[in-house]
Amino acid sequence: MSILLHGVLLSGEQKDIFIEGNRIQAISDRLERAADTMIAGQGKAAVPSFVNGHTHAAMTLLRGYADDMPLKEWLETKIWPVEAHMTEEDIYWGTKLACLEMIKSGTTFFNDMYWHWNGTARAVQEMGIRAAISAVFIDLGDAKKTREQIALNEALYAAREKFGTRVTFALGPHAIYTVSEEALRWCAAFARDKGLLIHVHLAETEEEVSRCLETHGVRPARYLEQIGFLGPQVIACHCCWLNEEDIAILKANDVRVVHNPTSNMKLAVGRVFPYRELHARGVITALGTDGCASNNNLDMLETAKLASLLQKFHTGDPVVMPAEEALEMLTAQGARAFGLESGCLEPGRWADIALVDLNTPTLTPNFHLASDLIYAATGSAIDTVICDGKILMQGRRVKGEEEIMAKAREAAFALVRRAAA
Repeated sequence: MSILLHGVLLSGEQKDIFIEGNRIQAISDRLERAADTMIAGQGKAAVPSFVNGHTHAAMTLLRGYADDMPLKEWLETKIWPVEAHMTEEDIYWGTKLACLEMIKSGTTFFNDMYWHWNGTARAVQEMGIRAAISAVFIDLGDAKKTREQIALNEALYAAREKFGTRVTFALGPHAIYTVSEEALRWCAAFARDKGLLIHVHLAETEEEVSRCLETHGVRPARYLEQIGFLGPQVIACHCCWLNEEDIAILKANDVRVVHNPTSNMKLAVGRVFPYRELHARGVITALGTDGCASNNNLDMLETAKLASLLQKFHTGDPVVMPAEEALEMLTAQGARAFGLESGCLEPGRWADIALVDLNTPTLTPNFHLASDLIYAATGSAIDTVICDGKILMQGRRVKGEEEIMAKAREAAFALVRRAAA
């Protein structure tokens, strides 16, 4: 299949972009090539589609279910009791809804950690986007659970290829306070042996750091380094409670970090992500939404705006995380963090592209596209999305979107009723 994007705005100039298979083949002022599909690009800007570095996709089913609560109470009295009743079919429809929302706001890759891996993978495969998917690995120090979780992850890994190349299997040890040292060591060894990513929550709260100091005598980053866990395969999410030594450890081990500004503010984790310090050290940093129960949406443009404004407010420096930098965190930096062949628009790269409708009030008069995208626009400015060389949305319409919303709504209310019974 081939696609010609004719006359789109790219880096301030009108360009044609020719896509064949799943890659960009050519970009020029004028391309005289026949294509299976031609998309008129007048009034549209082409940007790399976005990377969501941390989420729990199927939590779309819990959007708005339990808000304005302390983190510990929120988890223990609302979220975990409902999650205990989730089925693979729930996860499937919740993830399809998440994929729909991400497509409609320009995202074509997400890094996920949640229950019922197969339900998530099946939804991603059908929706046409990309994901690194990890099953939640929690053993709470129970040796029997450790063995069960290891067996589950080995089985999921062995069967992963049936979901195609857009689905990447990853390991998902939840956090140092829910996963035993034995299991963390196994995850590190298995990931190195198989070339896998490891998706983990790290230094999200002060309690996590204090508990680690009491139990292990060191802070979380040092503990993970001591047990051989850290490396470029590790995607460390949240990381609000880092000090200078922690940041040096993450940099020395080439760990990739994901900032989740919206959920961190909503759940009041007590400290602002140390972006300026991480950036100064050259730590690869992406952005994520977290799950819809703690955000409550998957709009990466909104996430980038909040990230940038929060850093400016917190540091008193109006030039920290400028718009171009924030946009790169959604695109090039996000792709770099996950080893994706996307993140910029040039020949040879994956054809993962979002077209922005410039004929909207929030993008008028359009002096500077990056500034407008980060500070003015939301995901509703995205008109067309292409992933893996296939059109997933055009004219803001996604095939089957009404059914997805109806089925997800039905699954969400049925789930809550089961949990309350």
